[in-house]
Amino acid sequence: MDSKLENIDAVFLDLDGTMYLGGDLIPGALEFLKRCEQQGVSRFFLSNNSSRSVNQYVSKLNGLGIPATADDVLLSTHDLLSWLATNDVKETWLVGTEGMREMMESQGISTQSTNPDFVVLGYDTEITYDKIATASIHMHNGVPMVASHPDMVCPSPDGGLPDTGAYMAMFEATTGVRPVHVCGKPEPGMIMHKIEGLGLECARCAMVGDRLYTDMAMATRAGVKGILVLSGEATEEDVAALPEGAEQCPSLVVGSVDELLR
Repeated sequence: MDSKLENIDAVFLDLDGTMYLGGDLIPGALEFLKRCEQQGVSRFFLSNNSSRSVNQYVSKLNGLGIPATADDVLLSTHDLLSWLATNDVKETWLVGTEGMREMMESQGISTQSTNPDFVVLGYDTEITYDKIATASIHMHNGVPMVASHPDMVCPSPDGGLPDTGAYMAMFEATTGVRPVHVCGKPEPGMIMHKIEGLGLECARCAMVGDRLYTDMAMATRAGVKGILVLSGEATEEDVAALPEGAEQCPSLVVGSVDELLR
């Protein structure tokens, strides 16, 4: 495939490192979205970052001049909520932000249980030692952990920041516990619900993102095209280092979304 994205009906767009970095839009991002509208390509916004609620993401996108509604935003927290519901989990200890707590509690899930079934780990940009210590005590007592996503680094204009994967490594060093399940990308569920719900064909959809081990791996697992942008974490050297046939291999590499649909 090439950057014109012929035969693509819908694009799933990563946010951090793809549409914006921190509080700044990637140059050309708004113009790319206008081309999506003009060419009839549906677009959805996808993020493993569980630090914000859907409403907070919509507010941020709107504040950056990106028209978006709650139906346009797909988060790892949605995948997590689905997993918790499937496993009938109602009692948890959350290491996560207030935005994440809001989404969980709106579904009837306790997030500060004294007798939790699971420790839930998200990207907690409001982390405190009390949250960490209590979670560690629960895990030492045999409580399993589930995580919202595996990202090690959250991109920022000033460099990579510790993300959920880094917290996982900390908890493993402290307790010896690894999550029994990790939600979000690269698992394909985040986009498959939308693809199936809209009756789209996977082969006519594309995942656009800046990470090989989440965005591109998920594209392969979902059977959609994987478009890597070099505006965030991954580099051309990272792509060149991939073994032939690796699930992280992209279908297309571009500098940024500004090069697409031209």
